[in-house]
Amino acid sequence: MNSADVLLIHPRDESQVKKGIGIMIPPLNLMYLGAALEDASISVKIIDDDLYQLGFEKVADLASKIDPAVVGVTATTATINNALNHIKSVKNILPNVLTVIGGSHATFVPDETLKSEGALDVVVIGEGEETIVDIAQKYEKTENKELSEIKGIAYKDDGKIRMTSSRPLIENLDNLPFPARHLVPFKSYRTSSQAGGMITSRGCVFSCNYCSSSLIMGKKFRTRSPENVVDEMEELVNKYGVKDIAFLDDIFMLNKRRAMEIADEIRSRGLDLGFITSSRVDTVNRDLLEHLKSAGMDTLYCGIESGSQRVLDLMGKGITLKQAEDAIKVTKEVGINIMGSFILGYPGETEREMDQTIDFAIKLDPDYSQFSILTPFPGTPLYYELKEKGLLDTEDWNKYSVLDPVIKYEKFGLSKETVGRKLAKAYLKFYLRPKYLINHRYLIKNLIKTLLGSYIIPKLKGGTPEGWYKSLSEEYS
Repeated sequence: MNSADVLLIHPRDESQVKKGIGIMIPPLNLMYLGAALEDASISVKIIDDDLYQLGFEKVADLASKIDPAVVGVTATTATINNALNHIKSVKNILPNVLTVIGGSHATFVPDETLKSEGALDVVVIGEGEETIVDIAQKYEKTENKELSEIKGIAYKDDGKIRMTSSRPLIENLDNLPFPARHLVPFKSYRTSSQAGGMITSRGCVFSCNYCSSSLIMGKKFRTRSPENVVDEMEELVNKYGVKDIAFLDDIFMLNKRRAMEIADEIRSRGLDLGFITSSRVDTVNRDLLEHLKSAGMDTLYCGIESGSQRVLDLMGKGITLKQAEDAIKVTKEVGINIMGSFILGYPGETEREMDQTIDFAIKLDPDYSQFSILTPFPGTPLYYELKEKGLLDTEDWNKYSVLDPVIKYEKFGLSKETVGRKLAKAYLKFYLRPKYLINHRYLIKNLIKTLLGSYIIPKLKGGTPEGWYKSLSEEYS
């Protein structure tokens, strides 16, 4: 007898970014899928190998104990190879299981993904909640296992790859159940605000050349109601003991009225917590910031990206340097912490313009700066443009880490080494300023805790990979 109809696997993320910050984040996407399955009376389990660190063979062994009809794995570009290895290992032990992969990477290159691993049966394209339920019901609960009737997938049929009709985007996000956080050992994750991550909207109305968000989630800005959002916040506070929440929307502040209503709802319920939001610099507004701060907002994440107006225009960002300056200024005046995001190495950018970005970050002086190397992920307009022109240096997806140059920079008068040095220079020049170190002394303690956290394995339910494996083996046997 199956201990679950569906098993969902979160692969290990070995990217340099994840290693550098040394944190574990619950797989929000899989918890959404798990909740949708449970809502349809389909039993499900989640194995988060990014937390457990078990490896392919042990995860496959646990899968054999669970004996599901469907195994689904999520993947970003950086984790696609690990995801496919999980598929292969599980299929070796459970040859009759239906193997499914989803996520941004597979959504944009479904043919390539299916061709790259013989053990993979299905790719889910786009939003997965309704699709995974459809797959599980067709494959587990009925005699009709015909995949061609399921919208929003690519699949193999006698050696041929077939694509079904598109699945419409979910219109009413309030209809989605809250993420099934009980399916993971929630308290084992080592970062409170990200562990308390929430998504209150989907879709993006903008078209930055390096971003695929509007392509996977649609150009229409779809939102959850303020009441529904704060209901989930209450669950995080009361059930899971979360004190800090991160709204992981692409642009939380796009709809000013709705954002204010969420703040009002938080205050009306007397919730005592802190939260992080995101915004474009051209949607930052003093009244809104003050309203959100009164409800507990303590940090704003802004995608500034470049200190060169020419490069911003190349990116299709649709903002000006003046708007960035004004947004950071008013955020500081309101007393909210700021994290600024900056990209180096955009195709056509010069060394001087990369230095301008570093200097601009220092001039703006946000509380935190995140620098990355331009990475043309599959699905972005920039990826297809560079691929068509033969300007991608590699499609080894392990290198798509945002810290490794993957473009043929010599064609733009640069070198990969130069871009890599600029990234190192950005972090050193921004964070090692005497003024910054004096004004942010508290960060030293947090940095030490974070570095130590990279070597601390959670102590719940076994703590070590061996302990996790023993505990889960007993649970699933």
